[in-house]
Amino acid sequence: MLELPVAFVERTKLLLGEEYPAFEEALNARSPVSVRVNNKLTDYQPSGQVVPWCDAGFYLDERPLFTADPLLHAGVYYVQEASSMFLKQICNVYLKDAERVLDLCAAPGGKSTLLSQSLSSEALLVSNEIVRSRAMILAENLIKWGNPNVIVTNNTPEDFGEFPAFFDAIVVDAPCSGEGMFRKDSGAIAEWSLQNVQQCAIRQKGILEDVWQSLKAGGILVYSTCTYNKEENEENVAWVCEKLGADCLMPDISDFNGVVRSEYGCRFYPHKIKGEGFFVAVLRKQFREEQVHKGKSKKSRQPDKSTGRSVDFSKQMLFSDDFIVKEIENRVVAFQQKHLADCMELNSKLNCLVNGVQLAEIKGKDLIPAHQFALSKIINKDAFIFVELELKDAIGYLKRESIVMPENTPRGYVLVCYQQQALGWVKNIGNRSNNMYPQHWRIRMHL
Repeated sequence: MLELPVAFVERTKLLLGEEYPAFEEALNARSPVSVRVNNKLTDYQPSGQVVPWCDAGFYLDERPLFTADPLLHAGVYYVQEASSMFLKQICNVYLKDAERVLDLCAAPGGKSTLLSQSLSSEALLVSNEIVRSRAMILAENLIKWGNPNVIVTNNTPEDFGEFPAFFDAIVVDAPCSGEGMFRKDSGAIAEWSLQNVQQCAIRQKGILEDVWQSLKAGGILVYSTCTYNKEENEENVAWVCEKLGADCLMPDISDFNGVVRSEYGCRFYPHKIKGEGFFVAVLRKQFREEQVHKGKSKKSRQPDKSTGRSVDFSKQMLFSDDFIVKEIENRVVAFQQKHLADCMELNSKLNCLVNGVQLAEIKGKDLIPAHQFALSKIINKDAFIFVELELKDAIGYLKRESIVMPENTPRGYVLVCYQQQALGWVKNIGNRSNNMYPQHWRIRMHL
């Protein structure tokens, strides 16, 4: 039995009334395991029940050792809590015409990978995380997912004041007291306190206020938490409506038994649905006179200073006519032509960890293929030498061990794959090969 804080129990009993015993029983049951499938492998489908509000989401009967599955590392699927996949329904209804979208508190990447797949192909997603170490994990997960329409940044909410009325939609999955994660994370129980709830609510208001000017009038704000209390949920949404000027929109939940409608949003309880605790609200910014936030000026970092070399990657890239290739210092990077101006502007004012698809690194006269290119959805695999690995060798590759190529494999850079999914590059030098998998991504677990 979970030892829940007394104050949490008392407050949640007031919130749920006679439903509280069923809620507590659910907290002591096993958490469901769910994944969301990428479109890299069209015939990949886990054997399990489909998540009702996300057709790419699946419940698994048991939790496998995900680390030992090369398809996870190849970005074929993402392990994501089912309740938070409701963002797919919001995308379908409210974000289908959005051209610029900001996921403000995005690490580790569940909602960003969902957004990058669910938004229009014309959309540009900026995926941000303020904590550097978490931003690096976010970048890794989005590189593995492979969509080219994503920029990853490591900035504060205030930094986006440089972009007044820039975004059509902003998603704020706010840092919270984590009550909805109690049965998955015992640490969340240990850290919970009334003071922490109050501090989170204040912090959330600050985040929302800092980024509000970056949302266009008429734009959509999606606000979510993984907690139950009203201070961090309904009260914060009411504050946005009154203080910042927004109208609360109510998603249609008629097809989803167990999802609860509250005054300002939708609630997910573990005793009513197959998932963890979650709250989400959809707000539309009212048309008021825009107050342009004057952010601190940042030194411009121009990313488009080319080396002057001309490299033809057209045969190696799918949809090459949609991209423009630039040589930036020692990197060769492909940008979607329709997003080029935005990519350049964002790079000049923000700390971008991923901007465009890096195709190669330039070392002297040599071009070394980039790992991001291997995992991207724009690579033309048939333009490269590629080798299919068995499970044992695929795991060895992901551990950054040396992999022996089959006889008669040509020397040079080879794309290694598992079940037709690219894992990365090796440099075949004959009797052995140099493993080029990123050092900081390697599997450290003993398998």
